[in-house]
Amino acid sequence: MRADRLVSLVLLLRQHGRMSATALARELEVSTRTVLRDIDALSAAGVPVYAERGRLGGFALLPGFQTELTGLSHDEALALLVAGSRRGAQVFGLGPALASAMRKVVDALPESHRATAAGATRRLLIDPETDLLSRRLVAEEVPDTVAAEIRRAVFAGHRLRIHYAAVDRTPKWRTVDPIGLVTVREHGYLLATRSGADRTYRLSRILAARELAEPAQRPERVDLDRAWQERSTRFRTGGDQVTVLVRVDPARRDDLLGTALAVRAEESDADGRLRLEVTFQDPRHAEWALWHLGTHAEALAPQWLRDSLRHRAAEIATRYGAPPGPATA
Repeated sequence: MRADRLVSLVLLLRQHGRMSATALARELEVSTRTVLRDIDALSAAGVPVYAERGRLGGFALLPGFQTELTGLSHDEALALLVAGSRRGAQVFGLGPALASAMRKVVDALPESHRATAAGATRRLLIDPETDLLSRRLVAEEVPDTVAAEIRRAVFAGHRLRIHYAAVDRTPKWRTVDPIGLVTVREHGYLLATRSGADRTYRLSRILAARELAEPAQRPERVDLDRAWQERSTRFRTGGDQVTVLVRVDPARRDDLLGTALAVRAEESDADGRLRLEVTFQDPRHAEWALWHLGTHAEALAPQWLRDSLRHRAAEIATRYGAPPGPATA
């Protein structure tokens, strides 16, 4: 870990020039005392780092201390930087490693590409934290220690012991054979088998993990994309799913389909609205999705869904039809 930190410290000085101990500590997520010790270690190893005193002082490298990555075009470098800004690394616990790698890529670029690549990245914003309606896109939190154990087991081909908290169930320890990791819309998943049966585990629900020494029982080669599609199909066709006939404003079609599991049929009505037959995971899911579309959608069938939405609307109308109650301290 310290060797990686020393390399990152050198790269920060290469990219930013003079930096204070406080700024370096903030970037490296360590204390200023650790930074000072690292500076001493670099000097002892022959790295030309020196201190500048005064209010605007800090640490800097002698000019010319650099390693170039030759043969890399501007577009290739930009592609690496854009790929490095994706959030999958955060889901899999690789955020700090990704930041360090990106610093190395930028530092190793030829001088002619470094400035233009850095300027281009300031013109691109990949996966912001909020959308146009200011809805925050919250990535799941997976403890670094848990993510590290899972990664090691997946890449080493070892069995994995996980403490998993399934929805509405008491957490249990399970021994699984890991196959691969998938990230979808800020959510991470572990694809595995348990006793020979396919299993999919959400990373944020894994409370603890431990790599085992014994080899995993899994095929040498795997098509993760195909495996994910097969599991997605089984998920969409299982459980207490319900099919709903809906009329929806074309402007809100994507909002409806963004929550539905599948679309079975679609046609246009004479008034310009769309009539869709869609599948939801269960009755509660269907009611939630239609309620959030308000008057932009109407559930035509089944009748129990219309009754449920009418009952909910009546309760809301009753509550807001009366004057507000007295304020409480």
